[in-house]
Amino acid sequence: MTAYVEARTPLVNATRFRAAHEADWDQLDKILTLIEKRGVRAVPDQQLLVLPLLYRAALSSLSVARETSLDRALINYLEQLCTRAYFQIYGVPTSPMKQLAHFFARGWPEAVQALWKETLVSFLLTVAGALVAYLMIAHDPSWYYAMIPDGMAQGRDPGASTESLRQTLYDGGKDAQQSALALFASFLFTHNAQIAIFSFALGFMFCVPTAGLIVYNGLMLGAMIEVFASKGLGYNFVGWLMIHGTTELFAIMISGAAGFRIGLAIAFPGRLSRTDAAVAAGRSAATAMGGTVVMLAIAGLLEGIGRQTITNDELRYAIGLVMLAGWLLYFYMPRGKRDGASA
Repeated sequence: MTAYVEARTPLVNATRFRAAHEADWDQLDKILTLIEKRGVRAVPDQQLLVLPLLYRAALSSLSVARETSLDRALINYLEQLCTRAYFQIYGVPTSPMKQLAHFFARGWPEAVQALWKETLVSFLLTVAGALVAYLMIAHDPSWYYAMIPDGMAQGRDPGASTESLRQTLYDGGKDAQQSALALFASFLFTHNAQIAIFSFALGFMFCVPTAGLIVYNGLMLGAMIEVFASKGLGYNFVGWLMIHGTTELFAIMISGAAGFRIGLAIAFPGRLSRTDAAVAAGRSAATAMGGTVVMLAIAGLLEGIGRQTITNDELRYAIGLVMLAGWLLYFYMPRGKRDGASA
């Protein structure tokens, strides 16, 4: 095993340098992977004893690689390897439950809070799309069919009667109505989940698809509101939507914000390379996006409970406003500095 690499040794050829030390790096990587997957107790004592030596050897290799200006890919690999090793040797081990608690207490809300500008953009794009759709369909109802998929419409269109639209908002105790409402709600939830995922995943394309999806979601929202409002049921429809919609739409906006963060980092990387900028932005964006899965699950639960048990419009509004206030407080309330953080 190579214990140390002398900085004065003129190893400037990346291929020879890798060949001379790759066995140690691979051994270190295997030990770290085993610890990360199964915990330190799964590692034999002999490998634990050699771990600090391999770490110091990797640090020395990294030093030589930097000083002799070897290829950037090799330097990145050694930096990541040394970082992982440092965390396992010197980091404070935490249980999965503590990590989960930290995610919800700080990791997720701080990641969302850092995206407040992008979230505001998502909100404005959603509102703009909704207003445009509302005005277009109010002027020419045929626009509705260009904006709303058949699976979502299911009779909720400009040609529907006031009574049939009203029945879609309240169960009324009939199995057929319950089935229709459940199918509509399920389609709406699935559609919104897809919008959230793609808004984030396509952010790397300089934000363009993300912006398009957010606007499109606003268009559909405005189209549905206009159809019900034209029959005097706008207040009722928004009340039905409020129970789960405040959480669901908020999740989509956060997903869009995460996509915007990555797209902007790629478009305007500053002094970093586009890859490095995307990786840096992707860490916080992925944390924010990961939490939206929880929001969508909560929205689905609220929708099911609300559809089956809550038919009072004022109560629907109250629940929706409480949920919105709760999310805003959770994400944006001031938090104290972490232990050890500089003032």
